[in-house]
Amino acid sequence: MIAVENPHSRPGPHSGEAELHSYDPLRPHSHDPNPAPPSETADFLLSLPDGSQQSVTPDDLSRLPQATVPDCYIISTGHGTSGPFAFSGVAFVDFVRHFWAGEWSEAEVISGDGFGTRLATDEVKGAVKRPILLAIASDSQPLRRAAGLVRLIVPSEIDDALKQVKWIGRVNIFNAEAQGRGDAGKTEECNGL
Repeated sequence: MIAVENPHSRPGPHSGEAELHSYDPLRPHSHDPNPAPPSETADFLLSLPDGSQQSVTPDDLSRLPQATVPDCYIISTGHGTSGPFAFSGVAFVDFVRHFWAGEWSEAEVISGDGFGTRLATDEVKGAVKRPILLAIASDSQPLRRAAGLVRLIVPSEIDDALKQVKWIGRVNIFNAEAQGRGDAGKTEECNGL
């Protein structure tokens, strides 16, 4: 089990006091479909292996090299499959490289509503022809907040959508070897769902 602090409980773009709850995004679980974004802002918190943190905005992402992956489908909990879409944004590997020059072993990508997933470095770096994206556009149009801005797109996942995360609220980058910790060092988040 990991520990993830609710990003929408932080000062700055996030308000209130932080709450900690049990949550493990690696264990597949049901996820109620949400008709509305969990927060007003599409900004999210980035945590790096050295303990530093910063807020990242869609504008920040738009200034990084962009990639487009065509023929993507959205498989949503409680809804049918939709698409195909051509999602555009920054390749996750480029996003990490921009903010962290060191080694890293995995990343957690967690929605503002508490749903999340983990991505291993090999999975991210191995997705060359159809890279994993932090999407900010679909079919050449900017994503709206209601459509999931900012959205993690994992083109290789085509059956259960457990790695697709919309309304990203937090990205945690880890280097397990350098940090000398496995799950024990990770943060904990759940918004009461």
